[in-house]
Amino acid sequence: MGACRGPAAGAQGARCAGLPAEPARFQRTRHQGHARDEVVPGLLAHGPEAIAHIEFNAINLALDAAWRFEGMPRAFHEDWLRVAAEEALHFGLLADHLASLGFAYGDFDAHDGLWTMCEKTRDDLVARMALVPRTLEARGLDATPRIQDNLRKVGTPQALRAVEILDVILRDEVGHVAIGNHWYRWLCEREGLDPLRHYRELARRHVAPRLFPPFNMEARRRAGFTDAEMAELLQGDAPAGPAG
Repeated sequence: MGACRGPAAGAQGARCAGLPAEPARFQRTRHQGHARDEVVPGLLAHGPEAIAHIEFNAINLALDAAWRFEGMPRAFHEDWLRVAAEEALHFGLLADHLASLGFAYGDFDAHDGLWTMCEKTRDDLVARMALVPRTLEARGLDATPRIQDNLRKVGTPQALRAVEILDVILRDEVGHVAIGNHWYRWLCEREGLDPLRHYRELARRHVAPRLFPPFNMEARRRAGFTDAEMAELLQGDAPAGPAG
């Protein structure tokens, strides 16, 4: 992760209010479609490449959180450094898988959903925790099982290998979302904010995308979402866009 761009400034513990350095590997768009669902056509290559892009951005997002926001407990920085290491493992697995299919990361255009929200929340740690790990990245908990189902229907060795890789990613992403939930609630308690009410306000302020069913309720519960949050999710009151 490079240094942030723009004038130095501080807000809510932000070390720099400029834009985080952005990976410049290929053509990017502001498309907000469901990247993790884009498995046909191009199932065996485009789907894994789209997920690899999510994981690549997630590495930088985790490192940005660890570096950007001062005044947090040591455990906060350690958590996000661990997340970055696990995201790097995911990226490596997917990059190797793409190579086995005759492709490389960057062969397809990529969209900018995660990085756009990183820019929007660059000076607000509460918003970063609310809208990146526990909103956009949590979307992957819902989409991954559907992608795996589609891959199993293909049934080739390459497709089944992708299913195995996604098992690893899903397992770890539950923990990453849980970390986001933990620190969001920790920050809300410190600042005297009601987590549910403030989340709605942040979602409106930063124009968080809407969430669409079906939801992986079991994974979301393991990631630490409360009964009240799950109820809002089922009622369609909570935005949460695609994981990338």
